[in-house]
Amino acid sequence: MDALGVVLKSLAADPALVDEVVAAAREASPEVARLPEAENRRHIAVVVAAAIAAVEDPAEPGDEVFAAAEALGADRAAQGIPLEALLRGVHAGRTRAVDIAVAQANAAGVPPEAMLDALVRFSRYAGALERHVISGHHRAELTARDAHTHVLRRLLHGADLADEEIARAGLRPDGRYHCVLTDVADPVRARTLERRLAAYGGVFGLVEGRLAGLSVRAPVPADVPDLVVVAPAAALDEVRSRYDLCLTAVRAVPGTRGVRQLTDLAGETALAAQPLLAELLAAEYLGALDRSDPFHRQLVGTGIAYLDHGQRLDQTAEALHVHPNTVRYRLGKLAELTGARPTPTTVPETLRWWWALHTWLG
Repeated sequence: MDALGVVLKSLAADPALVDEVVAAAREASPEVARLPEAENRRHIAVVVAAAIAAVEDPAEPGDEVFAAAEALGADRAAQGIPLEALLRGVHAGRTRAVDIAVAQANAAGVPPEAMLDALVRFSRYAGALERHVISGHHRAELTARDAHTHVLRRLLHGADLADEEIARAGLRPDGRYHCVLTDVADPVRARTLERRLAAYGGVFGLVEGRLAGLSVRAPVPADVPDLVVVAPAAALDEVRSRYDLCLTAVRAVPGTRGVRQLTDLAGETALAAQPLLAELLAAEYLGALDRSDPFHRQLVGTGIAYLDHGQRLDQTAEALHVHPNTVRYRLGKLAELTGARPTPTTVPETLRWWWALHTWLG
């Protein structure tokens, strides 16, 4: 072994120097710092092993080094350390180890050309090492994710699961959870939204094509570009009924965005559960209209806005960005075509008109 190899070996054997490298990794990554120091030392041992292998052998490090790197990545995934946080620790530890090695090599009289050659080889090996860390992390994360999603799907479908299986998914068998359902089906967008929802605790995954989950706390993220329906917290044996209601709610309010409480959508959800009655009502109130006629659709949309704004012409006009006289004209045309003006005076009558208009337009 050459002089640089001796330096690296002495670094790995010196607890004080290892402490410096561990401290650098912990400082760069708070998530890594929350782990026991023994875990951080194992982390650093993988980095130093690659450095020693780079000096000792011009070929790639052996399978043993790469297997240790993959195991490190898998363990960090199991411990809940995000990949980005793990790599920050890896990079910081590697940089500090190289700084120490170079300083000691200079002191030991190692020729600059020898150090440069070794550092080039180490950089190449470190890249390969990092790829194995990432691979191990991804594989473990996907395995755990698949298992957790499987448990989530079964719970939302009403299956009885053993307490041990529930606990392995990160849930408490005696806990109470908010059923969360979104209208997001695209896997890429679902993963982005899932990261935001995960901050509230619980388990999330794609269920019947939509991102769903059981959340410890009711999610309230701002500026969500998608619909997120949140049910009141319930025991695990009650989440199936909550999920069914959330599914009905999501289908009932297409185009709605942001976080919405299931109870705030109670009316739409209840009405959506009676599609045949809705069609009968729409046919009775609006049977004279043609759904393919853009003007008729504009009239119905104005009718909905009018009811939504308390039958106030000024507020309806402001919402539609038109003059109040335009609203008055459209309501008149709607009354002329249907034989009835959507100006109900009782709650049941308002409900019937609102339901008929929404059903027809939908």
